[in-house]
Parts: sequence; C-alpha cells; structure tokens
Amino acid sequence: MPKKIKFFSSIYFKNALVFALTLLVTLEVIGVFFIKQLERSSLTSFRQQIGLPAYVTDQLTQQLSGKKTSESNANIHNTLSTVNNVMISEIEVIDTKGIVRGTSDINNQDLVGQKSMDRSLRAAALNQNYTKSRIEQVGGTRYQLVVTPLINDDSGNGQTVGALLVKGNLESVYDNLKRIALIFLSATFMALILGVAMALVIARALTKPISDISERTVRIAEGDYAGSLSIKANDEIGQLAENVNLLAQRIEETTNSQELERQRLDSVLEHMTDGVIAADRRGTINLINPAALKMLRVSDENFVLGKYVLDVLRLSSYYQLREFFENKDNILLNFSDDQTDEILKVNSAQIQRESGFISGMVIVLHDVTEEQRTNAERRQFVSNVSHELRTPLTSVKSYIDALQEGAVDDPELAPQFLKVVQSETERMINMINDLLELSRMDRGTNNLELESVSLGALFNYVLDRFDMIISGRKPDQKRYTIKREIPETAIWVEIDPSKFTQVLDNLINNAIKYSPDGGVITAAMVIETQEVIIAISDQGLGIPAKDLGRVFDRFFRVDKARSRAQGGTGLGLAIAKEIVESLHGRIWVESKEGQGSTFKIALPYTLEADLEDDWGELDALEGEA
Repeated sequence: MPKKIKFFSSIYFKNALVFALTLLVTLEVIGVFFIKQLERSSLTSFRQQIGLPAYVTDQLTQQLSGKKTSESNANIHNTLSTVNNVMISEIEVIDTKGIVRGTSDINNQDLVGQKSMDRSLRAAALNQNYTKSRIEQVGGTRYQLVVTPLINDDSGNGQTVGALLVKGNLESVYDNLKRIALIFLSATFMALILGVAMALVIARALTKPISDISERTVRIAEGDYAGSLSIKANDEIGQLAENVNLLAQRIEETTNSQELERQRLDSVLEHMTDGVIAADRRGTINLINPAALKMLRVSDENFVLGKYVLDVLRLSSYYQLREFFENKDNILLNFSDDQTDEILKVNSAQIQRESGFISGMVIVLHDVTEEQRTNAERRQFVSNVSHELRTPLTSVKSYIDALQEGAVDDPELAPQFLKVVQSETERMINMINDLLELSRMDRGTNNLELESVSLGALFNYVLDRFDMIISGRKPDQKRYTIKREIPETAIWVEIDPSKFTQVLDNLINNAIKYSPDGGVITAAMVIETQEVIIAISDQGLGIPAKDLGRVFDRFFRVDKARSRAQGGTGLGLAIAKEIVESLHGRIWVESKEGQGSTFKIALPYTLEADLEDDWGELDALEGEA
C-alpha cells in the first residue's frame, strides 16, 4: 500500500504555493517599479515646483552684478522675501567667492557675509562641476536641494556671477508615497488572498485528475483492473488518463494470460508422475511439485524450499554443482529402505538466456523402481528358465549318451533310462506349456469363458476327484486325508470353471506334495459380507517368513530340490495368481515354518436368492411381453 502523502508535500499544495508565490513576486516587482517610478516622478515634479521664476533669478543676477555689496544684499533679501512658495524651506544665494549674499531663512540671517559650506553650491558659482540636485537628510527630515548657477548675459559673454541653492522639504512627498505604498500593499494583500483562492481552485482542478489517475494506478498495482478513468478533457492529463486505461487493459490481458499459463503449469506439475525441481543458478530450490515431494519422502515443501538441491538429493558428497550438470550419464538415486524400494533416475538441464547467462536449472526425477525391478525379474526369469531347462536337458543328454554307449542293449537299464528321458521330456513340455500360458496372460490374449457357477458344488467336485485318487492308491504310496469344511449355502461366483479348476488342482496338489505321509489336508469355504474365501491348508514344513512375499513369483521354490524331484515347474502358483486376479479376486498364503501353510482365495459372490429374484423378474417381463 503506497504511503499517504501529507498535504504540504502534495502537488495540490505545491501548485497553489507556486501560483501564490508567482503572484506575490509579480506584484512585488510591479510595486517596486511603480513606487520607484512614482518617487522619481514626484521628485521631478517637486523640483519643478520649487523652481524660482525667471524674474527672480534675473533680479538676483543683477544684484550680484552690482558693486555695492550692502545695497545688493539688501535688495537680494527683499527679492527673496517676495518669493511666496510654501514648498521652499530656504533659498541661499552666494557670489563667486562663495560668500553668502542672502538667505530666505529669517532665523538664519547670520549666514550672510559668511562663506558657504556647501561645496556643490561653491562649485556652481565658480562654473565648475557640481551636483545640480540632491537629497539631504537633517534631523530625520529629508530635503530636496537644487543648485542653479546665476549667469549674467548683459555683456554677451555669459559670465557667472554666483549660484542659487533652493531647499525644499520632501516629507510631504514621501508621506504621499507612503500612503500610496500602503494602498498598494493592501491591494497586493487582497490580490494575494484572491490569487491563493484561485490557485487552490485551479490546483484542485489540475490535481483531481492526477489524484484519480494515482488511485487507479494503485488499484492496478493491487490487481484490481475493474473500471476505468473518465476522460473529461482533451489535454495532456486527458491523454494520460486514456493511456492509463489502455495500460490497465493491457496489464489485465497480460496478467490473465500469465495466470492461465501459471495455472496450466501448476496443473501440469501437480499431475505429473515425474518429479520436477527448479532451482536458481546457485542451486537453491525455489519450486518443487508434489510428485518430487513424494519421491523424496518429504511431507511439506517448506522443508526443501530454499535448500541446496544437491543436499536434498543426497549428492553433495559426490558432486559439485557444475560437475552435476556436466555429467551426461544417468544418475540413479537409491531411496530404498526396509519397507519399500525406490530408485530414481535424475535428468537435469540448465536454463540459459539468449546471452548465455545461466539463470537457473531444472531437475526431473523419474521413478524407475518398477523398471529396475522388471529388468531384474527379467534377468532372473531368463536365468531361471535357462537353469530349469538345462537341468532336464543335461539329464536327458546323459541318459542318451549312456544308451548310445551300449546301455540300450541292457534289458534292465534300457527301459529305466528311457523312462527317465520320457519323464524329463514331459517335464520340459509342461514347463513350456506353462510359460506359454503365462505369456498369453501377460499379453491379455488368454480369453476367459465366464459363467455363474455354484462355488461350493465346484469345490466339492474337485475334491471328489482327489478322493477317488486316494481310494486308488497302492499300499506303498503316500497316504493323506482331505477334510472338508464347506457350508451348504449356495454361493454363486462368475468365473471360468476350467481355469479356476486348474487353480484348485494346483493348490491341492501342492498341499499333497508337501504334507507328510498320513497328513490331513483341510479344504474350507468361508462366507463373508462381500467375499467368499476358499482356504486349503496342509501340515507340511511351512514357508519361512522371508519367503512369503515371493511364493507367487515365477520359478520360485521354497525347497528347490524336493520340488524338482516331484516334477514341479515352479510356475503353478504364478499361473494361479494370474487367473485369480483376472477373475477380480485375491490370493495369498499364511504360513509359519514347521506348522504347515494355508493358501486362500477371495472372490466376490452373489447369493442364490438374488439370482432367483432376477430370474423371476425376467420371467414376469417375458410374460407381459
């Protein structure tokens, strides 16, 4: 928010002050010039008024030209006495010797016969340079002194016979000037008051549009672009207001465009699966998106904003900032812990201006955990397939070599060797068939033929087959018992009967394989609120806790030697998991080492009553039709 401007600092006050001062200075200059001119004119007029008539000067000249001094002095006195001019204070006449010959001042007649003290007067009497007019102040009173030489032209040579000094009191003149000055000052004061009032009005008219423009620019700076300035005059201020309106429009358009771009960028960054980190040229983080926070396992962006980017990426001990960006190889960050695996690939780029100046940097984090896991699983899968195929092939090759070396002619060994070759061949065929089935499932080309099936009936059907196998076993074969815990409630599930039968066969066969002789295999079905759970339990050695998460991996065996000896491919549980999940179900195992294992399958179900209602509604609709 802009700071409020004080009145005495405002342009409103300054305009009024400048106008008032200009008016005052103008009036003062005019006043001084006028008073001076008036004073000069008044003094000129005063000098003219105290000037002596020509006949008086002529008489005085003739008297000074006379040879009888006393008689001349008397005549001069008489002549001066005839002068009746109230403005003249004193008239003094001297001869060429500087002797006062007469004075009009009755109280100062002692001066007659004495030498005059006025230098200018004596100089005039001697026809020298003199000051014709001057002002003299005596005891606070100003007098106008006018010196005039007296010249006798009777002889034709213009001889100076003396000089005349006329002295007039100027106080009346200056009193008039003072009164005129007071009147002028009063008029000036009134004019100044009116001028200030006019200046305030004019300044208000000038500053009001500027104030409106200032308020408008403040609102623009605060992001309020609504409204516009009304243009009342086609002058510079009107053009300024029009430009401000145009500027506000352009800024609003630019701001809206930038805001739209920012929202787009925020939306992109918000929903990106890759992490994005932006930093300045010194490596200080100033932007990070939610994906990067999640990858770095940071709950609040304030924990990383302003931090050094290599510290956040845990790379400060391996790279300097320049080395980090010059490194073109992929950098992998391992953020794995005991609970989860997380591997990030780091890609970085510098932000350069056209001048080449590096203003910042962008770092992209890509989660390659699944990719690394997939690559590891692929390598492990290839290794396992190679190993699983190499073992029976090696066995087959060994027996074939033995037969070629003569065992084929041995009536006891030849049949045994051929039986082993046949068994290993069948095992490889089964393994390849399982691999092809898994491949079809991975590609999504393994079509399911879904139908609503009574799960209890299907489960009992599969168990009945195994009961028949038990009844047909020879005395020297392993014995086992199947215990059923299947409710009579009709539970309907939408499955592929053939595929699901394959899953049940695999789980029951595994339970038989790993159960001890005389063991009990428990087959149970539990109905829950939204799912029905099938559980198959054995009394075998169980599965170690560290292997529970890998039971459904391809080619994984807890007891590899025993599984291989019993003809297992290591793919049965992987196939079972793929089938169950394609039916929107779940499969998992619960086991404790030495206490057997329980494999469970959960499927969504429908009650028989619901199906009957659906069929009843369908029959009713058909009847209405």
